[in-house]
Amino acid sequence: MDFSLDETQRDLRDLAADLLAKDAGEDRLREAGLLSVCAPEEAGGAGLGPVEMVVVLREVGARAVAVRALPVLVSSLFLSRYGTRPPHPEAVLALREPGRALADAPATRADRTAGGWVLTGRKTQVPWLDGPALVTADAGVFLVERPEASPEFTSTGEPAATVVLDRTPAERVSGAETVAAARQLFTVAVAAQAGGVLAGALQLTTHYIKTRRQFGRALAEFQAVTMQIADVYVAGRALDVAMWSAAWRLGEGLPAEEDLAVAAFHVGEAFRALYTCQHLHGGLGLDVTYPLHRYFAQAKHLSHLLGGQDAQLDLIGALV
Repeated sequence: MDFSLDETQRDLRDLAADLLAKDAGEDRLREAGLLSVCAPEEAGGAGLGPVEMVVVLREVGARAVAVRALPVLVSSLFLSRYGTRPPHPEAVLALREPGRALADAPATRADRTAGGWVLTGRKTQVPWLDGPALVTADAGVFLVERPEASPEFTSTGEPAATVVLDRTPAERVSGAETVAAARQLFTVAVAAQAGGVLAGALQLTTHYIKTRRQFGRALAEFQAVTMQIADVYVAGRALDVAMWSAAWRLGEGLPAEEDLAVAAFHVGEAFRALYTCQHLHGGLGLDVTYPLHRYFAQAKHLSHLLGGQDAQLDLIGALV
């Protein structure tokens, strides 16, 4: 296993980093082709895979920007690999269900009718829903053009919704055997963005403790501070190793459940590490107008998307 990026992946990373450093919005990212890298070439994309997807999302996380890159990239990659129709540029995945772990089989029911398929169930925490949804159900993954939805509150202020399905007409785009693949792509995408968030917060905090002085010394010269920032670094490395391994295995068509479960667990550890960063910034760490707050809110939001650490520990235990 080689975690080194190839030339295409490095160019993709550098392009994303350059645009995001200039506060480029979603339109600029789309114009540069970053939101279509996983769509097939015949649909105007680059036909790239999971590793390239996480390369982009890690840069999005490193700057804690609020753009709909994650749901767009995941849905386009899923439809490119498993769908019976071309990727829809506005479709987002709807996986989470109330009271159920992400790894559980979906309770949403799909029934065949004379006119096609109808869905019954409820999906929560659907990010950036502003059009069609790709809904996981017991019989596969379905495209719902205009689902009934109500807004949810998120820690970042990014839009999210609860989707209510009551015999809602839907188009089947892949079979039941692809439901796990949708969850896997979503999980590695969230882990990648969370890894970027923690890397960005670590860089911001490291600069702060090097320049902030107390009692005539830089904070970084105090042993207690160096031990705490080292814990943040270790949390980031643990998440990155599991995430890159999972992305590589998905790209190679290899089993990735264990790697994904470990990566998802460390997304929760990343959120805990943000508390340490917040503490090291002192009173500034609590200021919602200070840049660190964007990273804290992003880490919290991403952790919630995967259902928290207890659910991941249960999954790891089941797998091993």
